[in-house]
Formats: sequence, C-alpha cells, structure tokens
Amino acid sequence: MDYLLQLAADPAAWVALVTLVAMEVVLGIDNLIFISILTNKLPPQYRTKARRIGIGLALVMRLALLGTIAIIVKLTAPIFEVFGHGFSWRDLILIAGGLFLVWKATTEIHHNVDPRTHAEDVQDAKVTIGFTAAIAQILMLDLVFSIDSIITAVGMTEHIPIMIIAVIAAVTCMLLAADPLAKFIEANPTVVMLALGFLIMIGMTLIAEGFGAHVPKGYVYAAMAFSAAIEALNMLSRRRRPASGGH
Repeated sequence: MDYLLQLAADPAAWVALVTLVAMEVVLGIDNLIFISILTNKLPPQYRTKARRIGIGLALVMRLALLGTIAIIVKLTAPIFEVFGHGFSWRDLILIAGGLFLVWKATTEIHHNVDPRTHAEDVQDAKVTIGFTAAIAQILMLDLVFSIDSIITAVGMTEHIPIMIIAVIAAVTCMLLAADPLAKFIEANPTVVMLALGFLIMIGMTLIAEGFGAHVPKGYVYAAMAFSAAIEALNMLSRRRRPASGGH
C-alpha cells in the first residue's frame, strides 16, 4: 500500500503512465483493425460477440503476460544465429505474426479484387469463416501484439501497477471503438482496402522487426494517418459530387 501511495505521489510515475497509455492505445489500433475486418466476415448476430471475446482475450493475455515479466524479458535473448544474426523467441513470434498478417490481408484483397472469386463467393461473403476459426485467428494475433506491447512497456517503466493501468485503459478504448470502427469499415468498401493495406504494412513491419531491422513506429503511424486523411477527402468528394451535379 505504501508503495502505491509513493507511486501516486511521484510526478515521474504519472508522466510514465500517460505516455504508456497513449502508446498502448496506438499499438492497439493494429489489433483492432484486424479484429474489425475479421469479425465483419461473420454473420451479423455473431460479430459483436466475437469482437468482445477477442478484445477480452487480449486483456486477459496481456495481464497474464505481465504476471510473467521475468519470462517475457528473457524472450529477447538470442536462442540461435543465422549468418551471424541472433534470433530470439520474440523475433520468431514477430516474424510468424507478420507472415500471418501479410497472408491474411493479401488473401482478403484477392477476394475483393478478383471478379471470379467474388462472383463465386458473393452470397456467402459474410460467412466465409466460422466463429471458432475467427476467435482462433484473433487469439493468435492477440498473442503477437500482446508480447510486443508488454516488451515495449517493460522498456518504458519498471512499475507493474503502471503497466496494468495502461493495459486496462488501452483495452477499454479498443472495446469502445470496436463496433463503430467495424461498422464504418463495412459501410465503406474503399476503407476496407485501405485497412487491408495497413495490415500488410503492419505485417511487413513485424517481419522487419523480427529480422532485427528497427522500423520507427512513428513513421508507420504517420503513413497510416496520411493515407486515412487522403481517403477521408476522397469520401467527402464522392458524397458532394452528386449534389453539385444537380445544379
């Protein structure tokens, strides 16, 4: 209790908390985009349930990982070398997660672009995956994003209570934003393609990180923000075009 009171009275702890919450929320965007796209392929009555289960599992997984900090930290230790470069368990997890994201996003883009594939699947477009399969895929990506998130948090602060509060705050934001984001993505087909492009970029970033090439997250999110802003202008232009044509 004294430890918590001392922590609450420390201005540096509050700065660390605010910074970590902001970082966790931003990192959660990647996870949320994937969950939104994946659950939109389920029947409507299962989508909200799948999102809540997926995000709930993300919270449970991150809190569980925080309870094994000593083990998580060791995941960054090299376990073997290839051409003089050491690979750790974290590297392998990031590479596997990145490959899965690239494969999944590329497959979805193919289904959206190829007219023959689309024509065959058009009546079943919303039920191309089962509920259990969706949860399994969400769980897999939750693991990848959770490990990356916790390792980043450990690098920013040594106080477990701060990490726990930051994780809970970030997952709460994900939970609140999940349904509106998923509905927005579903209602705007061009946004679906943009989001899939984001997933490919995120997947390539994870692969690069796994091979030891550090990609500043600021550049990635700046590119995503710029692309989203351009798409927003395109959407605004498309909505106003019919009105201007009638005059």
